[in-house]
Formats: sequence, structure tokens, C-alpha cells
Amino acid sequence: MLEKFHSLNEIIAGSSRPDVARLLSRLKKEGKVIRIAPRVYTTNLTDSPKNIVRRNIWAIVGSLWPGARLSHRTAFEYAPHEGHIFLGYKYTRKVRLPGVTIHFLATPDSLESDYPFLEHLGVSSHARALLENLEPDKTQGGVEKCLGVESLEERLEAEFGSGGEAALNRLRDEARKVAEATGHKSEFARLDRMIGALLSTRPADVLTSRVALARAVGEPYDSARLELFGKLLARLDAAGFPDCPDQNASESSFAMFAFFESYFSNYIEGTEFELDEARRIVETGTVVPTRDADSHDILGTYSIVSNRREMSRKATTADEFLDILRERHRVILSGRPSSAPGLFKTRDNRAGETHFVSYDRVRGTLKRAFDMSRAIRSPFARAIFALFVTSEVHPFADGNGRISRIMMNAELVAAGQSKVIVPTVFRPDYIGALRRLSRDGDPDVLVSAMTRLRDFSRTLTGDDFEAMRRRLESSNAFKDEEGFILRF
Repeated sequence: MLEKFHSLNEIIAGSSRPDVARLLSRLKKEGKVIRIAPRVYTTNLTDSPKNIVRRNIWAIVGSLWPGARLSHRTAFEYAPHEGHIFLGYKYTRKVRLPGVTIHFLATPDSLESDYPFLEHLGVSSHARALLENLEPDKTQGGVEKCLGVESLEERLEAEFGSGGEAALNRLRDEARKVAEATGHKSEFARLDRMIGALLSTRPADVLTSRVALARAVGEPYDSARLELFGKLLARLDAAGFPDCPDQNASESSFAMFAFFESYFSNYIEGTEFELDEARRIVETGTVVPTRDADSHDILGTYSIVSNRREMSRKATTADEFLDILRERHRVILSGRPSSAPGLFKTRDNRAGETHFVSYDRVRGTLKRAFDMSRAIRSPFARAIFALFVTSEVHPFADGNGRISRIMMNAELVAAGQSKVIVPTVFRPDYIGALRRLSRDGDPDVLVSAMTRLRDFSRTLTGDDFEAMRRRLESSNAFKDEEGFILRF
């Protein structure tokens, strides 16, 4: 009898129907619901209306204003900006809810190129959102409705990085059509100049972003990191690692190893599940209701590492290497849209005292590191090099540990070699080895640690889950406290 639009059954949107109004009135008298905004009721009687509205804002908007479209900066951010969201609609109006102010903007109707977004809502296409954010009137009611030009340039640069020249040309063609339909002709002219500058067909002085300028005039790199990579390269070249053919040749045994590979790789990063719980997630493909993003971390990582064809894919050029890196990251972080899956970081990051490669030098540094890796003969040496380069550059806002281990094992799968698992008990040794090279320039500890992990991992064979569990338990692999060592 009720129109329900909810997250975890918190929200009930009212209706003009008399029977619904009577039922809501009765539930209010019984103390089962409270009104937190016009036509908005909640069954949550403890949390503040502000918090309830914020986490259910799209359910509320979709139920009370069906047909609205996320526009301007909201079409990129998918979340309130300082408590404000901007929506394309049939009229211009401001509506205040607890914790969120909605700015409705009278705009042309939705276009075929716009995207659907949840139930009853849409979102401006990428091209349309770019044009909206280039409008000369940047504010609405004193609030910034548009992203800054630097942010737009960095998004264009990321588009270029992901899909190359063809992607920007497609985007420009789509924007031209949108501009004709919506009247954004001057905004398109500006976008056209920005894209031309990135493609080096127009002057670069129209750009303001460091990232976009680096793309237009060349790709800077971190020379100190390349020197560090050179030290590791020399150490690996002198090591002479023996071959270690993968014994998990069957589809079922490869998948079994991949499950534990995914489990440990996520556990190390703080995505902790009980083993049987993680197994259910992978086997059923369903998420734990209260841990949607964490569940998708497991599923995303497993979908990559269990795919022998994907893990055998090798780049032949530096640009292809970047594409593969981004594509795999997009999959493993698909459940965390706020972490920009598949896009390189747009601000610098660090871990403790370690400052990683600055965001505007990521591409240049990775490309030159890839060129350096061509000289490495041993698959295991290439795997260690790929691991450290990806970890040290830290090219993404999140998920860098997982993607670095995926890039390591992809080198091994492509060469038919045994993959490497980093069990929980070995995490301090593993992290310490990476830091030793990063901070002190000493590659010996990392080479020693990875060699030990390889010797351990090559013993994990077969497709019997319980047998594998017992073997790992006897090795202390699951131990997450001090006083235990990896035994095998």
C-alpha cells in the first residue's frame, strides 16, 4: 500500500492517495514512523534526520521528483557538495531537506545519450556534464554548481589516458551533438579548444591544470624513482632465478589458488572476512548486505586473478601497459566508485613517511619503468619488478597493494610460472621489505622475502578446499598476531 523508496528500509515516501495517507497517519500514532521532511517518513527512530536524508537522498529524489537528472557538478560527484546537489528538471527551484539542499535547474529534456541512474532518475552524459560545468554562470544561489576548470581538464586528461586520441575525439563528437540540442554552443567551443590542446592540435596555453599541461607538452617523470628502479633491476639481473612451472594447470586448481590469492590480498589491505564467508561471496557472486563495497573487493579481485586469459595478457607498448593497469584496477575497485576505479590519482598520496610519486608524474614514471623492464629476462624477476614499480608509484587513490600483486602474478601466469600468495602472517615482512627498498634503497630484503614467498606458494596445489585450508593453517598463514612465522 505504500510507495517504498528506501535504503535498508529506512525511507517511506508519502503519496497523495488517501489510503496511503491514512496508513501513514496510523503508523505515526503507533510510533512506528516519524516525518522528517514533507512527504518523507522514516522507520529509523534513533538517527538524526540529517544523516538519514543524506544516505537516502537518491531514493528520496527518485520517489518525489521522478524524471530528475543529476547535472552539473553532481553528474560527476554523485554526492552532495557541501550539502548541495544540482538536478536538471522541468523548473528552477530550491528545496531544503535536513542536511541537503536540492537545486532544481530548468534545463532541456533528457537526451538519448544521458544515462539512467537508479530508479526514476537519470544523470547527464559525460559530454553533457562537461558542457554544463563550462557554463559562464558558475553558481546557483551563491553555491558553486560547476566544477573548476582544472578538474575538468584533469578528467579530460584521464579520458585521454584511458582511451587515447580516439576517446577524446568520440567525446568531442558527442559533445557537439549535445550542444546543438541544449544550446551549449559557446561551452562546446571552449571544450573543443581544451581537447585540441590535449591532442596537440591547438595551443597548450588554454590549459591550466598541471596534469593536462604535462599531457599536452610531454610527460614528466620521477627521476629519483627511476634511479631506485635501476638498483632493483641490477639486483634482479644478478640473481639468476630458476624456473618454477605452475603445478595448478587444471581449471579447478587454478581457480582454487585464485580464491586464496584474492582472500589474502584483500585481507592484507584491511578487507577482512572469515574464510567461509569469503568463499560464499565468490561461489554465489552475492555480497554481504552490510558490506557491499568489501564484498565487491573480493569479487573484483577474484574475477581478475581467476581468469587465466586476463592474467596472461602482456603489454607490448608502454601505453598498452597503462591501459591494462587501469582496466584491472577498474574491475577490482568497481564496488567503490568514490575511489575512482580505473583512473590514476589526481592528488599526491603517502603512507607514513613514504611519499609516493606525485600525481602529475605517474604516467611518465610508469612508462619509463615499463621500458626498463624489457631488459629483464627471468619471469620471476619481472614479477618482482612489476610488484615494486606499481607499489612505489602508487598510481591510484586506493587499491594499490592489490593491483601491484595482480601485476606481479600476471607476469608469472603469462610465463607459465607458479604464482605468489602473500599470507596474512607474512604481512609485516612483506611490507617491511618494500619499505626497505623504498626508503633505504636496499633491494636485497625484498628479493629474499619474495623468494621465500615463492617457495611457499609453489606448495599450494590442487583443488581440494579443505586440504588447502589445512595446509595453510599448519603453515600459520592465517595468523594475524605477533609471535608466529610462516612455516612450510
